[in-house]
Amino acid sequence: MNFIYRPAQLADVDELLRLENQCFETDRLNTRNFQWMVSRANASLIVAEAGDHLVGYALVLFHRGTSLGRLYSLAIADAARGRGLGTQLLARAEQQAVERDCAYLRLEVRPDNAPAIALYERQGYRLFERVDDYYEDHAPALRYEKLIREHAERSARRIPYYRQTMDFTCGPACLLMAMKALQPSRAMARDEELQIWREATTVFMTSGHGGCSPQGLALAAWRRGFDAGLQVSVKGPLFLAGVRSEEKKQVMRLVHESFSRELAASTVEMLGNGALDLKSLKRNQALALVLISSYRLTRSKAPHWVLVTDADEDFVYLHDPDVDHGQQRQPLDCQYMPVSHREFAGMSCFGADRLRAAVIVYRLREST
Repeated sequence: MNFIYRPAQLADVDELLRLENQCFETDRLNTRNFQWMVSRANASLIVAEAGDHLVGYALVLFHRGTSLGRLYSLAIADAARGRGLGTQLLARAEQQAVERDCAYLRLEVRPDNAPAIALYERQGYRLFERVDDYYEDHAPALRYEKLIREHAERSARRIPYYRQTMDFTCGPACLLMAMKALQPSRAMARDEELQIWREATTVFMTSGHGGCSPQGLALAAWRRGFDAGLQVSVKGPLFLAGVRSEEKKQVMRLVHESFSRELAASTVEMLGNGALDLKSLKRNQALALVLISSYRLTRSKAPHWVLVTDADEDFVYLHDPDVDHGQQRQPLDCQYMPVSHREFAGMSCFGADRLRAAVIVYRLREST
């Protein structure tokens, strides 16, 4: 049986749907899903033809601003099994990811899918996580990853992940992750997420609830017994330009002045205004909450907090607490996201004044 490989077209949707229903009993893609993947998604859908029929496909999703690809699905018709089609589709999926400047390709597989697991492990994928209650039938998933482009491997340090529960709590979610990594006995709970937001919020933003300022987050970490450092490139209260009401601006100034007085009475270290010292973070086993413009990740121009979990010669790795379903992301896609140093430098400058802001969280103070 000879196979022809090509990008999927809208005319293939009916056959793709037939193949999907033949190969999977749950978590199936439907007609609308396939139409989206072919015509609009940030994805690559490769099909394999034999004669007049599709006998396999590989679907890879890409995430803006990162060097990470995700093999979302790989399907092979019963009649084409045992002929090396899975290996060929997987190789083409990896090539598509390399051409999109991805360094890693990740995938999830059911523990009872022995043929698929054998294929992935033969091709160099390594198991790095088990996720309970992942599929529609509540079965767990095994998460695999492969380095598909040569560069320095990141360290094996594992950082807990916490998904923000409100649109405006990205900063508290990042702080919860950092504190849990530095103090494993800590819980990561929604009540503390909201409490940190109450302590650190600027009160107002362009619309809706206010986000958290770097000063407020640094104080929240310090109050909980952690050594902290603060890096802010702009003096005075932040985000005033996005607020039209003079009354609201005055409230934000008062909040900032209160934070400034508390910082002066604390031991929070005021750091320089330059780029984040990633080597110092690794040397001190510290973690950094970094304010970014999320435009490069989600096309939203709002300020957003992420957690830097690691860095190597080629990439900065991020935990993003915001899982945006509109971007086809799941929580697993938002962990250890590899971002090139160039992309990171661009996204960590916010607004017309090129604001750079970071909160460094160190170990617990000895007296705590």
